[in-house]
Amino acid sequence: MRTLAKSALLVIWTTFISLQGNLAIAAGTQDAPKSPVVKELSLDRGRTAVLVMDYENDILGMVPEKAQAPLLDRASAILKGAREAHLPIIYVVVRFRNGYPEVSRQNKRFNTLKESGRLQEGTPGAEIHARVAPQPGDIVVTKRRVGAFSTTDLESILRANHITTLVMLGISTSGVVLSTVRWAADMDYQLVVISDACADFDDEVHRVLTEKVFPGQATVLTTQAFIQALGSSPQ
Repeated sequence: MRTLAKSALLVIWTTFISLQGNLAIAAGTQDAPKSPVVKELSLDRGRTAVLVMDYENDILGMVPEKAQAPLLDRASAILKGAREAHLPIIYVVVRFRNGYPEVSRQNKRFNTLKESGRLQEGTPGAEIHARVAPQPGDIVVTKRRVGAFSTTDLESILRANHITTLVMLGISTSGVVLSTVRWAADMDYQLVVISDACADFDDEVHRVLTEKVFPGQATVLTTQAFIQALGSSPQ
């Protein structure tokens, strides 16, 4: 009986030690930094459009001054590459009529804009920045809310042109980009977010969204990686 008891204790002890070892390995795996997964991007140019969202003077003016020029440099490079690849370019802007009749008193964010007088139609602040301005043949969609699909005819334009992939850059990351990613993902578009051509008024929010949130529904790339992908994509 004593021999059986000792054997049972030995089995329990061995199992306990083994379990501890497995838990330690699991903990080590969780704590170790994960290497970023880089996906190879293949674009069907005939079904891909670039969305340039809220690159307006009033909105760019809220980005720290030192970040504005590099942001515009990257956006310009993306547009150049997209035009050379003959991708449709769609600008999305937020603008309001004189007196802001579209703004409900219950809308906290837009009431702040209304009080500031920004983004009224026909004012210089509501215009797209000159460095990334539309060219003939580009499309401009005007919205009255945050996301690119809300209050616009963007969906009709995309469907009419058989677009299934959206490449996005915009300001802000937590505003128009987040809202558009969520909406477009629910409609089963393939999504690409160009992280360094997006900007937010909070750097940490931008980091969390581009590194933790967006990868669940979109391919997140840098400007350089996107331009390289254009060169290798099928015609």
